[in-house]
Amino acid sequence: MPHFDSAGLRLAYLDEGRGEPILLIHGFASNKHVNWVYPGWVKLLTEAGRRVIAIDNRGHGESDGSHDPEDYGAPTMAEDARRLLDHLGIERTDVMGYSMGARISAFLTLNHPQRVRSAVFGGLGYGMITGVGDPEPIAAGLEAEKLSDVTDRGARAFRAFAEQTNSDRFALAACMRSSRQKIGEDEVSRITQPVLVAVGTKDEIAGSPEKLARLMPRAKVLEIPGRDHMIAVGDKVYKAGVIDFLASLAREGVA
Repeated sequence: MPHFDSAGLRLAYLDEGRGEPILLIHGFASNKHVNWVYPGWVKLLTEAGRRVIAIDNRGHGESDGSHDPEDYGAPTMAEDARRLLDHLGIERTDVMGYSMGARISAFLTLNHPQRVRSAVFGGLGYGMITGVGDPEPIAAGLEAEKLSDVTDRGARAFRAFAEQTNSDRFALAACMRSSRQKIGEDEVSRITQPVLVAVGTKDEIAGSPEKLARLMPRAKVLEIPGRDHMIAVGDKVYKAGVIDFLASLAREGVA
């Protein structure tokens, strides 16, 4: 798997297919394979004629990380994504992020608008603005000696997921404790690129997709029926909606 240097960290990525690029940014405690390869996204998008780039965020997957919360945060990881585009010589791309990846995608879009043609915010609605809860139980659950010591339901789910993906639990805990820079409504309203906000109808984490979409002049909502936060990412409705969204950009000649 190829790697690149991002501010001294060796970060992993994949780069498959030909055509217009799309950058995929995974969620917390996940990685490029779990979020995008195994659910069939890379295959789907390459078969649709796209060049697919997917990053392992710092502290995740095959990428370097640290156990210092100061080394994380969505704006910092957005710069990792920008450096990957620089490394590959990609001037402009569509971007899709899921959950934490959606927040990273938003910072990439806000801080480098000339690099982003369109964005898909998966698994994150108005929680983009408000945040999605107290990070400490999850961080503590990741640091616990064993899974059976974790009593918080949400923390147990993330701890089990981290074990399943063989992740560095202490790097994930540092990421969870990182400074959570808020994105205000006024900032989100500056995102003028086409945006698709895709959230499961049973997602209790994401917040209202409609409320987020109303802040952006060219955003629309995709409801993923009957799916919660953890399983919506591989849903066929989500996939079909994204393919339709990208095809509409081509029809409209969005450059």
